Amino acid sequence: MAEIADIAFFQELEQRPDPSLKQDAQGIPLIDLACPDMDALVHDIGHACRKWGFFQIINHGVPSELSHKLAEASHKFFHLTMDEKRKVRRDVGKVLGYYDTEHTKNIRDWKEVFDYTVQQPTLAAASVDENDHQVAHWENQWPQSPPEMREVCEEYAKEMVALGMRLMELIAMSMGLKAQRFEEFFKDHTSSVRLNHYPPCPLPELALGVGHHKDPGVLTILAQDDVGGLEVRQKSDGRWVGVKPTPDAYIVNLGDVLQVWSNGEYESVDHRVVVNSEKERYSIPFFLNPSHYIMVEPLLELIGGHQKGAKYRPYNWGKFALSRKRSNFMKLQADNIQIHCFKN
Repeated sequence: MAEIADIAFFQELEQRPDPSLKQDAQGIPLIDLACPDMDALVHDIGHACRKWGFFQIINHGVPSELSHKLAEASHKFFHLTMDEKRKVRRDVGKVLGYYDTEHTKNIRDWKEVFDYTVQQPTLAAASVDENDHQVAHWENQWPQSPPEMREVCEEYAKEMVALGMRLMELIAMSMGLKAQRFEEFFKDHTSSVRLNHYPPCPLPELALGVGHHKDPGVLTILAQDDVGGLEVRQKSDGRWVGVKPTPDAYIVNLGDVLQVWSNGEYESVDHRVVVNSEKERYSIPFFLNPSHYIMVEPLLELIGGHQKGAKYRPYNWGKFALSRKRSNFMKLQADNIQIHCFKN
């Protein structure tokens, strides 16, 4: 990592975290996916989506042994020398792999990451040009060390896809839709997994591990260690509150695509990651994303069968996602594209 003295890491005054703030999110739902009462489970999912846009899940079916193996591989990888990690460094041409200079809201994050996609290759938009119908083929870059990393990463990704699609069935039912309503959007899905490492930060009151943002995709399923650092902006009062880690639980948050599909009923929520001066932190988010060619728009069933009630105009997921990736590699003159750009 670079030195914190680099002002590229410094957040704007109104966005700087308050290290003395220790308030945890009270009442964020903890949902047991093994609940035998399906009606109650669907109700709880819907309530969490409407009130919070965030919830935690337990008894999710992902083997804890697999999660631990991935965590160990992540630790080993990030503790390699910088020269070794940069052998799989990503860039504009190779968009997957290691990276340590990512920006959120045009401010550099205090973190390093390793990204890989589930599908091989992953079909993606070749450019943001609306008239360009070419397709790019994204390929993962795998490091030589640790040797077990590729296998455990791929196994974990399969588990995440299965869990993500199960959650989408419950969410569909909570909207009064058929359980399989969303399946058509994921034939060639562009889902990915990220390994995050947040080193100790000498000045945690100036920087953020990840600046405030909303996830652009459908769902994010996050595994975090026991250090903590995730903060959510409460919908009720706009305050930042921490999400205390729960052993063997995943944190789920809604993305922009789901907000549009639901015509704004289920909102994507602002969140960020704070850092500390003493402990490093690791987390592993899985991003469930649709196929690149999907036009994202409110579901007809939720707007009375006609477009008059649509709060958003249609947009192409692949080109939207590619546009959002631009800020990973450069500091933009203005904020990156957001779904509010498509509001009616």
